[in-house]
Amino acid sequence: MRVVTLLPSATEIVHALGVEPVAVSHSCDHPPEVRETPAITHTSVDVAADSASIDEAVLEAERAGGVYGIDAEELERADPDLIVTQGVCDVCAVDTVLVREAVEERGLDCEVLTTDPHSLEDVLADVERIGRTIRREERATALVTDLRRRIERVRERTPDEGGPRTLDLDWMSPVMVGGHWVPELVESAGGEYGIVEPGRASTPVEWSSVIEFDPEALVVAPCGFDVDQTVENLAELTGREGWEDLTAVREGRAWVVDGSAYLNRPSHRLVDSLEVLAGLLHPERFDAPPETVARPLSTRSVA
Repeated sequence: MRVVTLLPSATEIVHALGVEPVAVSHSCDHPPEVRETPAITHTSVDVAADSASIDEAVLEAERAGGVYGIDAEELERADPDLIVTQGVCDVCAVDTVLVREAVEERGLDCEVLTTDPHSLEDVLADVERIGRTIRREERATALVTDLRRRIERVRERTPDEGGPRTLDLDWMSPVMVGGHWVPELVESAGGEYGIVEPGRASTPVEWSSVIEFDPEALVVAPCGFDVDQTVENLAELTGREGWEDLTAVREGRAWVVDGSAYLNRPSHRLVDSLEVLAGLLHPERFDAPPETVARPLSTRSVA
């Protein structure tokens, strides 16, 4: 089966199930070999900029007709039997409407499968659904079984109650609190989440809401940013009044996490993200993640 995957999480899932896509999106980068696969999407936004500039560019692109585009000729050359796209966030990846327009324009005879997960259970269901569609059902079942085992192992080892008051910021300017599956991940890792309820979209908030919540553990994982890019632009947070007074910062429980690879991609690797969070929130019970994945912050280290 010739499969085109138009978002990083779908590319990761399809690869994990033993199928190599014939084309991917411009932002697909895992596993590393997909960087050599033809990319059929593009964006006008400079993703290497700071978060405030990216936010402004995204708003401008939306006013001009959209953040993403599809190379319809490249899509036709890929000759897909299946295209996997998404309906979660039109800022994160090309959405279903644009895909269907390209399919109709080129008269392609293929199936379009749309993912729209908002919880960890939704992601596991997507793995099984994609597995059935690409004829890798047994492999998908085995993968999901192993993922559930790992999830349960984390939950069994975390304290029953009294975990740190935890917040994940998945954008810095404007400040956004991670939603969808993130609250569930934090709670499964032994933290107490706030501001955004499980299943709700990531939400822009006033900085005063973060100050009021006063997290005891803080994760900064902007969507699409690795650790270095986040640290380079961290002044967007650390320059705000009250940053140094946050309990998490004062007590050395604030971290930058690779938001490109972890927390923000709804693939099977969300279970990796769960294990990363468990290591940060309960280092006495779990192995700490490497600094390429999560880097501790303090008032001194970001001054």
